[in-house]
Amino acid sequence: MTPTPASLEALSNLRQLNQDTGWYIVTLLVIVMYIYGVEIKKARETNNWSTVLAGLTLLGLDFFNETWNALVFAFSGYSAFWTTPSASGLKVLIGWNIEIIFMFAISGIVFAKFLPDDKNKKMFGLPNRWAMAIGFAIFGVFVECLLNIGNYLIWAYPWWNLSLGGIWLIFFIGYLPFFVGTFYVYDLPETKDKIKVVVVIYGISIILLCIFGPLFGPLGLL
Repeated sequence: MTPTPASLEALSNLRQLNQDTGWYIVTLLVIVMYIYGVEIKKARETNNWSTVLAGLTLLGLDFFNETWNALVFAFSGYSAFWTTPSASGLKVLIGWNIEIIFMFAISGIVFAKFLPDDKNKKMFGLPNRWAMAIGFAIFGVFVECLLNIGNYLIWAYPWWNLSLGGIWLIFFIGYLPFFVGTFYVYDLPETKDKIKVVVVIYGISIILLCIFGPLFGPLGLL
């Protein structure tokens, strides 16, 4: 199949630092480092690494989503489910740029900050973890729709669009698992178990890229 115009545009400067806007990556990186630095300091003092690992969990789950999304394009030769062809400091995969990475690196920490200390407390008649996950997922879908309307995020398939069916699919595949997985790791009683889950999440994506990446030049079409 012939790649979509958005796919070709994204591929044209994949993993090339944008000469016009690349400098702000340094500022974003320092902001992310500062946020993690504060949380790591707190974790060392309290021996509670839940918030730090929540941040890494959400980023890891996004990494997995972006990996299979890139593989959809690699195998179809047409389009990923979502493509990010527009201006970016650095496009890492066909639907994943440095701005998205930094956003999700922080989002898990933000989500953890909103979780009540008492996980058994009800919220809107639901367990608060699920209520918060649903609320954050709805907000994520809303922002994603705005990005699509602004042509920053391109959807090519008829089942992944602004229709009601498409919105539900984005909600259940694109966002809800992120926050459910994050609160699951956050609530695990043992730090070692949290770390094991995080390692597995990243490990799956890394293995997929190592297996399939070299087949596409290497990672050139991802």
